Amino acid sequence: MTIAYFGTGLLGSQFVRAMLERGEDVRVWNRTAAKARALAADGASVCENAVDAVRGAAEVHLTLADDASVDAVLEPLAAAIGAETIVADHTTTAPTPTRERARRWHERGVTFVHAPVFMGPKNAREASGIMLLSGDPVVRARVKPSLERMTGQVVELGDDPAMAAAFKLMGNLMLVFTVAGLADMYRFAEGLGIPPHDAHELFSFFMPVNAINFRGKDMAHGNFTPQWELAMARKDVRLMLEEAARHGETLAVLPEIAALFDRYIERGHAAKDVGVVALNT
Repeated sequence: MTIAYFGTGLLGSQFVRAMLERGEDVRVWNRTAAKARALAADGASVCENAVDAVRGAAEVHLTLADDASVDAVLEPLAAAIGAETIVADHTTTAPTPTRERARRWHERGVTFVHAPVFMGPKNAREASGIMLLSGDPVVRARVKPSLERMTGQVVELGDDPAMAAAFKLMGNLMLVFTVAGLADMYRFAEGLGIPPHDAHELFSFFMPVNAINFRGKDMAHGNFTPQWELAMARKDVRLMLEEAARHGETLAVLPEIAALFDRYIERGHAAKDVGVVALNT
């Protein structure tokens, strides 16, 4: 089987290497040609243009930057991609344009699926990690065997072709919040003379994931029975900000959280659980 692969950066290049190790015939093309040529030593066929890569390919896979780059690469190939070709886009894209893209390629008679991943380069090489999949059930059934070779777990999210994009962005939303929160925590710790590597020891006995598993579930179901009152959480935030200021540390995220808490307290939610900030009022 011949596979065309577009987007051979950190993630895509490892997907390609894994495909080659499985004995696939892989043609690669990248807008930065040097990134594609780097895979020649691994056995990939490097194409000078995208049309040559897709001609006769059974599958086309993409790991690009965003919606605009996906359309910029794929749209000029509409006449070159055969009706029997599977197009699997692993790019992190937005739900609305993803839904439109799936509709457009369906109307052209091409099997297009969006299958973003929670994977790093190491996962791609080892075929581990998580791949998301949504869309027409017939399409999902057709592409799933191929996708399963690329990952440890394929999570199906229903018939709406935009759902995989939505869940991917929701996951990344939590990741960027986590990174920003950790950055504030480490700045706070450094102000107290605690090096970040020592501060990280907090997570050897305190697991914030429990907030997702338990408080997060209550928030999702609209249950704001107080376990940690919003007013008390706001008091703790005040202590954090005051202590950081004493040591000349400026926190990036926590002041915005303080302002959020204040708005909900002003609306009369002070005695409810801190999770009440999820209430859309």
